[in-house]
Amino acid sequence: MSTENEGTAVPPAPSAPPVPVESPAASPQATAPEAPTTQLPPVPPGAPEPEPAHPDQAPAYASAGAPDAPQGAGLGPEAAAWPPPPPPTVPSYMDGGSGSGGGATGAGAPWGATYDQQPPKPKSGRGGLIAAVLVAALVAGGAGGGIGYTLAKDNDDSTTSTTVSAAQQTGGDLKRDAGTVAGVAAKALPSTVTIEAESSSGEGGTGTGFVFDTQGHIVTNNHVVADAVDGGKVTATFPDGKKYDAEVVGHAQGYDVAVIKLKNAPSDLQPLTLGDSDKVAVGDSTIAIGAPFGLSNTVTTGIISAKNRPVASSDGSASSKASYMSALQTDASINPGNSGGPLLDAAGNVIGINSAIQSSSSGGLSTGQSGSIGLGFAIPINQAKYVAQQLIKTGKPVYAKIGASVALTEGTGGAQISQKTADTTDPVESGGPAAAAGLKPGDVITKLDDHVIDSGPTLIGEIWTHKPGDKVQITYERDGKSKTVELTLGSREGDS
Repeated sequence: MSTENEGTAVPPAPSAPPVPVESPAASPQATAPEAPTTQLPPVPPGAPEPEPAHPDQAPAYASAGAPDAPQGAGLGPEAAAWPPPPPPTVPSYMDGGSGSGGGATGAGAPWGATYDQQPPKPKSGRGGLIAAVLVAALVAGGAGGGIGYTLAKDNDDSTTSTTVSAAQQTGGDLKRDAGTVAGVAAKALPSTVTIEAESSSGEGGTGTGFVFDTQGHIVTNNHVVADAVDGGKVTATFPDGKKYDAEVVGHAQGYDVAVIKLKNAPSDLQPLTLGDSDKVAVGDSTIAIGAPFGLSNTVTTGIISAKNRPVASSDGSASSKASYMSALQTDASINPGNSGGPLLDAAGNVIGINSAIQSSSSGGLSTGQSGSIGLGFAIPINQAKYVAQQLIKTGKPVYAKIGASVALTEGTGGAQISQKTADTTDPVESGGPAAAAGLKPGDVITKLDDHVIDSGPTLIGEIWTHKPGDKVQITYERDGKSKTVELTLGSREGDS
């Protein structure tokens, strides 16, 4: 799945993974533009079920500056009232301040050149949630024109008004225990920051991050800070209003994880406690903290809706490289600006990094923004912790790989090893893990350990939950027969 950018072609991604409280503070500057976002077109009442989304169509960063997605397919017979009347004219305060960018747009050839880069298929219908790998949009930008505070003006012709007042009553003191949402929020908020990232040309957006250690390292999403990587500017603001300049220590586009470090970090930093995302269960309570649409220090709640959800995301630009995750799905409200913020369990432990949402149309507003529909996705903290530690140590990400190129198309019933690659390299790397295990071009991988693999992107996301050197069981089909082999994952360093 991918989050907030709908309707944009997803650049091909490697099919086989490459190697590898005191008072609230002021929100980030209202002028900071949000990261670009595109949304999935709405499905009108009675419309046919959405077609599976193509894996090569990735989500874009959620921001106010992205164009609206095209409207979708035809209506069913029961939708007699369609089409609805046109939406009202967009108020000037809604379309006058949208930001310009904020997505992670990498230059150069997509990483994973060994992967089978196939051209996107023409759509036969609207992409939808029934796809094995959902196309969602990243929730990066927050402040700017997308905020659209609603202004009300009294145009009532009536000359009379009535004011109803109630007698004030005072109640007893309310004690908020540590295990309540209020208690968890009070403890976690001081360790979260609102991040503003700006490129050398002035483009950027707003996101969120959280304190990772006492040395001043802050963990966030790659797409939150991508604009500031080359000569840009990054700042982090705590809920008490204290603002610090920061620098990008390392970033991993494939994982969509980045680490920044505060300059002149305070000595009293309190890192958030990291939980164990492998032990999370569907139905567990969740608490998300972020800066949706620039509204810093916002707390929302929900549950874990699903685990191991395949999500592919990108900012939708031609040069963008996709990110893959086997995500935690939550119905906690997540919106543009929540990206990089912590997803907490009921005890206040970080179990994930909020990264993407599946979104409906913005309802015709010209800002291209959309909000939460209860389908949010977070990078499991066990994976993010490993990546963050690598970035702090070397500044570069390390990816696990199987050493084979797989097709990114759907409908194969698994991840099929390519017969050939676009750059004429061997689909199965000579001497690599797949070759050592006896895998050949045309083999269809259907399981990795006990996880069902239904497409190339699903395989990538699942492999990237592991570390190089891990031993995994690969089940594949060849000539109608199924076989299982053990494979030791290789590694590659860097995104390029």
